[in-house]
Amino acid sequence: MSSNYSGKVMVFDSGMGGLTVAREIQALAPGISVTYAADSGFFPYGDKSDEALRARLPQVAKALCDAAQPDVFVIACNTASTLALEEVRAALEIPVVGTVPAIKPAAQLTRTGTIGLLATPGTVKRAYTAQLIEDFARDVRVIMHGSVELVRMAEQIAAGEALSLDAFRTAQAPLYQSDGGDEIDVVVLACTHFPLIRGELAATAPHPVTFIDSGEAIARQTLRVLPDARRAAPATNRVWLTSAPEDQPRLVEVCHRFGFHQVTHLAV
Repeated sequence: MSSNYSGKVMVFDSGMGGLTVAREIQALAPGISVTYAADSGFFPYGDKSDEALRARLPQVAKALCDAAQPDVFVIACNTASTLALEEVRAALEIPVVGTVPAIKPAAQLTRTGTIGLLATPGTVKRAYTAQLIEDFARDVRVIMHGSVELVRMAEQIAAGEALSLDAFRTAQAPLYQSDGGDEIDVVVLACTHFPLIRGELAATAPHPVTFIDSGEAIARQTLRVLPDARRAAPATNRVWLTSAPEDQPRLVEVCHRFGFHQVTHLAV
């Protein structure tokens, strides 16, 4: 399957979380040229208003696509996707793939009838998430916990910093301490940062659970929407930042770890 694909894909996030999605695409289809883009000049999205993000996202997506000319634009960010996916699609003339929390497969997988959702506070409160639960998890109990701290910890781990396991135990504890939390058997990682710390979360959960995320599903959808008349593209290791690279040493270092070495600043 993977050897039959070529073309150019841009994976976009506000920071480094979307690198986990880029990795899934590269694993599924090594022939694809993947570039990465981080809206580092507007990071973090978690403390921006909905209005500011809706205005920002179509603008930055168009500027990046004009510069990089990808065949598909992947929004590897739950916050951006749940808020402005349709606005970005309207601004671009290429397929746009969004990130949807893996609530549907979690509801199908649970044996206890109780699933957990770890996300950012913004994703937890959005109507988009509530609609996913209504559409696909109406018959199960969904317990949610929004954590900015886990995002910060994921970035530290990705950059090679050491953190105690107790920190992960404490950060995810509210999910399991909620009413019914002891029955959670599947946890949705509804932030693209969180697969970076899947091992730490699994090691410190109070009881065995299955962690799932949307990475592979996003990769498969990306391949499905690649244009038939896609052009051959050489492999790339470019990362686009919307702020000066010297202001983002940790982000640049982690991008290097994921194989994106050529850093380009695009002021938006």
